[in-house]
Amino acid sequence: MGPAVAAKGKGAWEMRFTYCPHCGRKLIRKEIGDEGKIPFCEACSIPLWDMFTTSIIAAVVNEQKEVALLRQAYVSQTSYVCVAGIMKIGESAEETVIREVQEELGQQVETLKFIRSFPYEAKEMLMLGYRAEVKKKDFCLSQEVDSARWVGYEQALSLLRQGSIAWQLVKSVIEADER
Repeated sequence: MGPAVAAKGKGAWEMRFTYCPHCGRKLIRKEIGDEGKIPFCEACSIPLWDMFTTSIIAAVVNEQKEVALLRQAYVSQTSYVCVAGIMKIGESAEETVIREVQEELGQQVETLKFIRSFPYEAKEMLMLGYRAEVKKKDFCLSQEVDSARWVGYEQALSLLRQGSIAWQLVKSVIEADER
């Protein structure tokens, strides 16, 4: 059996350690401060926290107050989305944004600003939301992007699923620009 096991949780699959990934020993549950009972390896003397994926989501905006919205059938059949991607080991969140914007849209990030984090419980992710400013140019799409378009701020929210993380991020960016 591997170091972690998938267990059905609150409507999603959770990755919880049952064996130590360092030595392979079966873990115990140990009281760790205010955290409660945590999987713990007695041999290595380390707690092993539940796993989740860290990713980025970026509102890519240009100097004309337009936001780049993407169509990706594997994400949504009905709504547009923002650039998003999983952080690679050894990569900072900022490096991930720059890489994903370049890969998905072929755009060069000029400036980058962290907006806020978004827990995405359904996918067991923490999404770090950024505003990525670029100079407007034609898109050069990756194979994972079906289409993309520049959309004015006044129309952008209507093309995103209301309340979605992309919608919340774009709304924050638009409101900040209106101040």
